[in-house]
Amino acid sequence: MKMVPKMLSPLVKDWAPKAFIISFKLETDPSIVIDRARNALEIYRHQVVVANILDSRRSFVVIITKDSETKLLLSEEEVGKGIEIEEKIVDDLLSRHTAFIHDKN
Repeated sequence: MKMVPKMLSPLVKDWAPKAFIISFKLETDPSIVIDRARNALEIYRHQVVVANILDSRRSFVVIITKDSETKLLLSEEEVGKGIEIEEKIVDDLLSRHTAFIHDKN
């Protein structure tokens, strides 16, 4: 495996400074994931981090912005119905994107 350059910084600063930008933070240690996500928001100055833990990545995420933390969790009933966490993530991010667009206009 080789290290690759971080593309988030030029994306936010140069390529799409007015865009609604989302990053993802996957960790193995639940005690550090929120701090790492908040650190990414501070460093890169984008809008949202979708943070999760490797062991629970298919059923639980935290949507983090500079002002909020929103937990998205699949219930056992939802899992039984075949609902995937991505559906909840997309619904949440769509709502945030719509608000972002309205706030810019």
